Amino acid sequence: MRPGANGVGRRPARCNSVVRVNDVRPPLHPSVAALRKAVRDAIAGTASTPSRDVAGADLLVALSGGADSLALAAAAAFEAAKVGLRAGAVIVDHGLQPGSADVAARAADQARALGLDPVLVRVVEVGSEGGPEAAARAARYTALDAARVEVGASLVLLAHTLDDQAETVLLGLARGSGTGSLQGMAPVSGALLRPLLGIRRSQTREACAAEGLEPWHDPHNTDDAYARVRVRERVLPVLEAELGPGIAEALARTADAAREDADAFEEMIEETIEELVEHAEAGISVSAGALAANPAALRQRIIRYIVQSEFGVSLTRSQTIEVARLVTDWAGQGPIDLPGLTASRHAGRIVFAAR
Repeated sequence: MRPGANGVGRRPARCNSVVRVNDVRPPLHPSVAALRKAVRDAIAGTASTPSRDVAGADLLVALSGGADSLALAAAAAFEAAKVGLRAGAVIVDHGLQPGSADVAARAADQARALGLDPVLVRVVEVGSEGGPEAAARAARYTALDAARVEVGASLVLLAHTLDDQAETVLLGLARGSGTGSLQGMAPVSGALLRPLLGIRRSQTREACAAEGLEPWHDPHNTDDAYARVRVRERVLPVLEAELGPGIAEALARTADAAREDADAFEEMIEETIEELVEHAEAGISVSAGALAANPAALRQRIIRYIVQSEFGVSLTRSQTIEVARLVTDWAGQGPIDLPGLTASRHAGRIVFAAR
């Protein structure tokens, strides 16, 4: 038999490629992958500006050093680099806790280690209007927007998660502020972008652990003096225990549906508002007959829309219903006092006038 027949004596085929052990990458942790995809989807279509000054950025990550914002910063640094965007970070030091400057400096170091540039630290003075949480939030958002303008960024990424959304909806329900409270936080609000509203808080912690990131643990997050902490630590666990798992996801879905309804109503209002209103002395007026022809839900939204857009005042439900009675239950009643304005009926029109 000749050599090689039936494979006998045949030389083994050469392998043209050599697989090195070091070339085999470990599988990406599912939570890291989920965060990166969330950021990738959120910043898709964001244009870079290569002619920008060297100190500029296309987007900024609002970084506190906690697990949520740290995981977001890591995902943003990775995804922005892939599409040629410059990603930076801004750390706001509220000065409300001992050692807050050290916490801010540590977060800044972590941002630089992730490749974010520029990294800004802003110290703010928190007032007292609206309570400590509202005052801190107002100071933070003012600082974030100022930083965005300073570096020429088009977006600021916030690390609110699905859990934050669920807590926001529950707090809104407790205030009884109507369907507006069910809308929660919008994924996009002006220059503010919230990529993680579909991500659980547990996933951000897992992502930090998988990437070797050490988050700061804010003691305020466990202080039950804050209503949000009580919702997180007491209310949601009881709901989960009594009604079954998935409560947070259900609340987040409710927020999405409520926002869709609100967007549809607003579009309907904007399409018809010019036909309904006329300018009046010191204000604006709307046809009572046109309002009466609309369903109650749309009628009340039109009233709130007019007052908000013309006077910058957000009416409560009870105030809105009182104004609506000028349309549906007119019996000659006098003007209704509202914050900074009055509403009255005259010659078949509802007149809103500044005081």
